[in-house]
Amino acid sequence: MSMFKPSILTLALAAAGITSFAATAAEEKQLKNDDVEVIEVKGFRGSVVESINTKRFSTQVVESISAEDIGKLPDSSIAESIARLPGLTAQRLDGRASRVSVRGFSENESATTFNGREQVSIGDNRGVEFDLYPSEIMSGVTVYKTPSAGIEAEGIAGVIDMQTVKPLSKGEQVIMFNGQYEQTSFDKLNPDGDDKGFRGTVSYIDQFADDTIGVAFAYNTMSSPNQEKRWNSWGYPDTEVDGQTYSILGGAKPFVRSSTLERDSAMLVVEAAPNDRLNMTFDALYVDFNDEKILRGIEVPFAWGQGTRDKDSFVIDEQSGFITSAITEGQRVVVRNDYEERKAELSQFGFNAKYDINDDWSIEFDASRSKVDRTIWSIESYSGTGRGDANGIADNIGYAFDGGNTGAQFTHELDYSDYDLIQLGGPLSWGGSAALNNKYGLNDTAYQNTAQDGFINAPEISDELSTLKLAASKVLENEYFSRINFGLSYRDREKVKQSEGYFMTLKDFSLDNPGMVSVPEQYRLDSASLDFIGMGDMIAYDTNGLVNDGYYDLLQESLTDQKHLTRSWTVQEEVTAAFIQADINAEIGGIPVTGNVGIRYVRTEQSSQGFEASNINGLVVASPTDVSHDYSNVLPSLNLSFAIDQEQTIRFGAAKTISRARLDEMHASIETSYNSEKPDENGNYWSISGGNAELEPKEATGFDLTYENYFDAEGYFSAALFYKDIDQWIFDERYDVDVTGKEDPATGELPPADRNTATRSSKVNGGDGSLWGYELSLSFPFSVLHESLEGFGLIASHTSVEQDLQDQNGNDYELPGLSDKIDSLTVYFERNGFQARTSMRKRSDFKGDIYGSGFATQQVDILGETIWDAQVGYDFADSGIAGFENLSMTFQIQNITEEAFTSLQGDNALQVRDYQDYGRTYLLGVSYKL
Repeated sequence: MSMFKPSILTLALAAAGITSFAATAAEEKQLKNDDVEVIEVKGFRGSVVESINTKRFSTQVVESISAEDIGKLPDSSIAESIARLPGLTAQRLDGRASRVSVRGFSENESATTFNGREQVSIGDNRGVEFDLYPSEIMSGVTVYKTPSAGIEAEGIAGVIDMQTVKPLSKGEQVIMFNGQYEQTSFDKLNPDGDDKGFRGTVSYIDQFADDTIGVAFAYNTMSSPNQEKRWNSWGYPDTEVDGQTYSILGGAKPFVRSSTLERDSAMLVVEAAPNDRLNMTFDALYVDFNDEKILRGIEVPFAWGQGTRDKDSFVIDEQSGFITSAITEGQRVVVRNDYEERKAELSQFGFNAKYDINDDWSIEFDASRSKVDRTIWSIESYSGTGRGDANGIADNIGYAFDGGNTGAQFTHELDYSDYDLIQLGGPLSWGGSAALNNKYGLNDTAYQNTAQDGFINAPEISDELSTLKLAASKVLENEYFSRINFGLSYRDREKVKQSEGYFMTLKDFSLDNPGMVSVPEQYRLDSASLDFIGMGDMIAYDTNGLVNDGYYDLLQESLTDQKHLTRSWTVQEEVTAAFIQADINAEIGGIPVTGNVGIRYVRTEQSSQGFEASNINGLVVASPTDVSHDYSNVLPSLNLSFAIDQEQTIRFGAAKTISRARLDEMHASIETSYNSEKPDENGNYWSISGGNAELEPKEATGFDLTYENYFDAEGYFSAALFYKDIDQWIFDERYDVDVTGKEDPATGELPPADRNTATRSSKVNGGDGSLWGYELSLSFPFSVLHESLEGFGLIASHTSVEQDLQDQNGNDYELPGLSDKIDSLTVYFERNGFQARTSMRKRSDFKGDIYGSGFATQQVDILGETIWDAQVGYDFADSGIAGFENLSMTFQIQNITEEAFTSLQGDNALQVRDYQDYGRTYLLGVSYKL
């Protein structure tokens, strides 16, 4: 059996992530001194080969996707492509794959980098929402499941690195145009929504000055529709029937949503290599992101409403203790016409220079700056039959659950599409604000708490990150190590969140004129259908137009509700790191061994500014807060690859890793209250809740063992075991803190001396446990069975994950984002220009984060899902048709089986919190390469 030892050239190419199939095949041919057939494949199969070679020649455990050209990744979304990799899966947000989990850990436990540099995020936390990044301008993605000391990001789950093209590596001029028409399977669910869209990309790559300067540019524009039929419940309280307690529907908020994601992106890469020793690269990325949503539905109070429940109508499922069908009489509802606009603007600039001082020494300098600003303007507009709880025509409403997870069907008697019956104004007394009541003189009147005719959530996020890195490497001449790398890096990040909300009141409202207002003719949009829940048609009007044209007065909610101050904060992090890493290139017992061993020292100085807020006589009083904290971590890592023969490799990885605390948990904003009359259950009169600016990272020591068999240029089999010993996780805790000298916010006086402790509620580090699992993955070209099957193949993976984690009090804890089973499958055919493939990604139940009230992050139980996509296409390059040689066409269907997104409230499968039906999406694409 012949043995081979990869050369430094091969290792360097692999480490740089630019190893192409042709390069590695040629290198192997030289190394092995035998004849190797170099197979040239293009299209999807070409990207499969590139991905396999990235995995094969990496010094770590990685997964990879690769694009044949800019704009030709296998999927229309970066997240969808990543979610097909072994051990990875995605959570959908508004029907689009967005948040990526790695080996059971949520997006907050992995780091995301762009060309090796950590990324800012548009959410409240660190986890990147990948729908911000267009797949059309990326050349590939590499997921590092085991770390090395030189990687400039930290994450217990791993690091996801998105890459742009290197124009000098391309070696030829490329001018490409991609266009794609998109349509949803639902007709317009809202009269002013979209069910059709378009995306287009133009890209240019070229080399100049005898191939010493390369330029790559790509521009992408997208207008992508998405529609949803959504059942949403308020909850399921208990009620008593004949002395027995059963659960009943508290209320529901079903609606239809029409969204349009508009995104313009531009990418520029300039690469210069004036001589064989110097290489410089400048890259820039700009993304303008605008997600517009139109939502219409009817909030239906039930057990928590004002109607009388007819117990004779109850249908009870004794096994689950749930009332599956009931009628409430004399119920008033809220008709909602909502509008939401989520805008984000991302800019990123980076510069990298590598210089070979001589044949042994090289140095590298890298600097980057990235920033994202996000604003949300989310309007709720209310209408109904009369203002307040007691006015207007009531309805008799029934509900019935069908036994599945799809929510309930309603019966009703009123016509909610009648503009004479349904008018603008607050139909229920929800406006419990002292500021609203004081403004309109509603205290102690029949119209108290009735001045809320709508509401606007308006949170803003700004995230800025600057990085510097200086590193050096030296080639070593010994039998164990081929190179030593060392360096310093610095990251400075600041994230700011500002939370605000506004009460909406019709501008003509007063105690003398407390009625409702008909929707003006110019804002009427006919009706929206709610037949999917049995409520028929409802009025549809232009909410954003009414607000912009001044039909409502706005009043800040932060005047009377301190939650906006406790959700507003600034967090800064300064991270200084030093690393040293040795690349292994040895032979042990006749077996070639490659890999790396290193250690990374990370010093973090974090601080946060926020507010300490109290509510006094219905109004908010606040003072600034400022908390600083510092800590350090030592992170050793080891990666070993044992080349059993030319095809088989065994890998071992061991490392200590960290994941930093979520930003919405480690801020300095708190809410304080003092009860002078009665102590709490801890015996304290003071209570404090909010963020904890002294949180430190979660820690894990991980071990990986992988067997890989590369039996074909297009095929491999891999089996992996992984284990993580977890420590210092972050949990909720209530504990005592000293508040000596703190004044009563209501009186300004010091409380008695025996009241100098407070009950503090926040997140803390504590608890421990473990996570373990296995992965099986296969890429199998059917041509290995028989040459007649050339072009057929499949890619499949299965991941199983288990955990045993307890909080600091010994209570079991379930990791967010963890599905204990993850599967993916792609079956493809590509030959003579024709290509077809179908793909499946499947995950079991998990806990996931969604946007809750006021766009605060909320965790819910989400049911597992199986999503099927399909694509067919034809590349005319080999068609022989003159003028069509550079043309290719594709047709895709996403979510073929119309898999819904479903979350539950509690363990009862009938108690559906959310049922979101997105339908299918069809895409017709054309690509032309000059």
